[in-house]
Amino acid sequence: MDKLIAELMRLFVPAGTLSPELLARRALGQAPQTLDLTTPDGQTRAIAVAFDKGGDSGEAGHWTRLCAAAKALQTEHGFPAPAVSVSGGRGYTLWIALEAPVPAAQAQAFARLLRRSYFPELAADAPDEATALPPCLDPGSGRWAAFIHPGMGASFAEEPWLEMAPPPLAQAAFLEEVGCVGPALFARALAALQPAAVASAVEAAPGARPAEASRALLLSEATLEDIVRHLHARNIEPTFRHLLPDPER
Repeated sequence: MDKLIAELMRLFVPAGTLSPELLARRALGQAPQTLDLTTPDGQTRAIAVAFDKGGDSGEAGHWTRLCAAAKALQTEHGFPAPAVSVSGGRGYTLWIALEAPVPAAQAQAFARLLRRSYFPELAADAPDEATALPPCLDPGSGRWAAFIHPGMGASFAEEPWLEMAPPPLAQAAFLEEVGCVGPALFARALAALQPAAVASAVEAAPGARPAEASRALLLSEATLEDIVRHLHARNIEPTFRHLLPDPER
């Protein structure tokens, strides 16, 4: 159990927010499912991107989307491999661990932008709702949310849960290979996803004129005002002014 708690603290828990004792009791089903992973001033280190089963046209559409998002984060943005979990009932969750805390609103915006950029066919964003950090017992279903090995993910497509509490050592082993995303890397990815989300949304919009799609794809040539206007039109709040500088430039 100590090894699992150490991995959870390393990856997802901001300093001074949750005690190892509370995490241990929760992993045994002896504490509430929901934990606040934010600091008193609203900072977080965990970005949870939910891929729920409901609404998918294919039997494993939610798993296919998670795989595509995980691959894009690593190949296009240079992220380390994220963690993957089953939710205990709804579907899967992709867990991104940040090296340094960011505002919780910015973490939620990143999850929305990731979905918009790579899955523009979805009618609407998934709601911003609290996602329980595994492993934990879902009191509604009586089943367990748990981290899984990505190679086993497809086998959970129809039943995204565990019937029994997962072994702590196995959970720790799944997390050992997960790395944290540094501030500069996160800032670059956030900046890249904002115009990409606009371009994808315009291309996917019914009846969109070719000229509109072309303008979206050429946002690198647009002014800051043009980009902000496009983002606001898609209900995306721009965060350019809050990005951390890239020390490598």
